[in-house]
Amino acid sequence: MSQETDYLLEFEKPLKDLEKQLHLLTQSSEGSSVDLAAEIQSIQKKIATTKETIYQDLTPWQKVLLARHPKRPYTIDYIHEIFDDFQELHGDRLYKDDPAMVGGLASFKGKPVMVIGIQKGRNTKENLKRNFGSPHPEGYRKAMRLMRLAEKFSLPIISLIDTPGAYPGIGAEERHVAEAIAVNIREMSRLKTPIIATVIGEGGSGGALGIGVADRVLILENAYYSVISPEGCAAILWKDRANAPHAADALQLEAKKLLELGVVDEILPEPLGGAHCDITIAAKNLSNAIEKNLEALRAQQPLEWIENRYQKFRKLGIFSENG
Repeated sequence: MSQETDYLLEFEKPLKDLEKQLHLLTQSSEGSSVDLAAEIQSIQKKIATTKETIYQDLTPWQKVLLARHPKRPYTIDYIHEIFDDFQELHGDRLYKDDPAMVGGLASFKGKPVMVIGIQKGRNTKENLKRNFGSPHPEGYRKAMRLMRLAEKFSLPIISLIDTPGAYPGIGAEERHVAEAIAVNIREMSRLKTPIIATVIGEGGSGGALGIGVADRVLILENAYYSVISPEGCAAILWKDRANAPHAADALQLEAKKLLELGVVDEILPEPLGGAHCDITIAAKNLSNAIEKNLEALRAQQPLEWIENRYQKFRKLGIFSENG
């Protein structure tokens, strides 16, 4: 994972200015006989207070930006932190392999599972390989192949969601991306094995739902899950993508709102500043949540998983009729 520290979001600038002041004071104290301990301690307290103020009161749009942070942990980062003996499996057996969708067998707490997730890239070369985290239809067909394999051998499925959406290009349309996602939604609803899905970053549209029909849907504190991206919504409603912050407010896509609406089942806390500030803590929180939910699901029978999964998604949404 990249350790670069020069990427800065607009709302983080006050914090960066204070950290620069602290750095300068620390350097001055090391090369001088003047005691700057009091000033250093004052700046450190101010940094802690400012950090808490900034990250505990983020707007929906700021959370979207944090979910897209280039240093944020991706699927493979979490796989390496949480699972053992990961063996990636490739190809959909129909067209080709899609590097944007990764999946394979792994061990979780000493027991076998199937892990599937959407992977972004860290740089231009990786992003081109991973198609910027936007899977093609063969990616969803590969995911379903692995899910059926998991069902055959009674393995729980762990899916990690991080995508702006499925790839909308001509090739994807020619290979029926909508049909591939629709099949996944249908088939996931009736798989006879436990499924836990977690939105770890972006959860965009059907691209996310294609591996998101699960018994438990979890979301990281600064991730988002939405029927459309804020920019896409703004382009439709306001004819201007610059209104994306207003769209983010209207979409109610942040974790707290999603929990209130019953779209997700649990919010997983992140380190202050985002998951990229301490992947070890973020991964531990995710691991604990997976373990807890798997234990509860393993106490159920296959027909219970199917029925509860159906009822869970059937009751989503609020409808009203005018007489």
